[in-house]
Amino acid sequence: MLYAILHHTVYRYSPPAAATVQLLRLTPRAEPHQRPQRWRLHAPGKLTAGADGYGNATHTLTHRAPHAELGIEVRGEIEVDALRDGRLDETGGLPPQVFLAATPYTLADAAVADFAHRHLRGTSAAALMDFALAVSDAVAYTPGATDVTTTAAQALALGRGVCQDQAHLFLAACRARELPARYVSGYYYTTRTPHAASHAWVDAWTSDHGWVSIDITHRCFAGDALVRLAVGRDYASAAPVRGVRYSGGAETLEVRVNMRPLHVDGAEDASR
Repeated sequence: MLYAILHHTVYRYSPPAAATVQLLRLTPRAEPHQRPQRWRLHAPGKLTAGADGYGNATHTLTHRAPHAELGIEVRGEIEVDALRDGRLDETGGLPPQVFLAATPYTLADAAVADFAHRHLRGTSAAALMDFALAVSDAVAYTPGATDVTTTAAQALALGRGVCQDQAHLFLAACRARELPARYVSGYYYTTRTPHAASHAWVDAWTSDHGWVSIDITHRCFAGDALVRLAVGRDYASAAPVRGVRYSGGAETLEVRVNMRPLHVDGAEDASR
């Protein structure tokens, strides 16, 4: 599938901020099953391209002039192939053991450890898919129930959360059982809403296929409806936009993502 994506992020400050520094992970990963094309990023200030320790493409945005508004726009096209049961064809890169380390978001308390013991019953792709269903049942998808600071343990205790919380609980439980797993940020295409959503899911290291990608929220293996921006140990290391501002008052954030399928020749596909 070929997609055209337009992603706007706008911060507004009152009173104006004196300066802003942001780390942007807004360029999709180039992987065997997905290939970014004509990808462009626009923002005020200075943009410095690079890569982080997980192999994600990054840009450091530095805006030193006072500003009441900071707008970031990315647009481009990306071709995404279907995956067979979520299997990723990944060679090289970091050893899976890198993703065994717990983080503040994914520390396993007694309840998370017990949850892992009761529901995580193997390391095959099928067993991990079953575990993803248990996570989805334990943390019901409820927009607005949590915020970006919520941990895996807090989400499990609450029993509600969003895709980020489901991913963090999955990671916390896997790491408690010494199973490598990583956080994935990106986009999800659906015809059920007028705009695509930013989304989070997981990759898990399986005994039978290596890395397998699982969409916990939609209770399925990842497929060609998902575009991968970044991977990391948790939200903090894979977030599309993270940074700091200097001075400034109240902050508001507006995010709009438009994602539409195209034919290979660039014409819009109305059949999906």
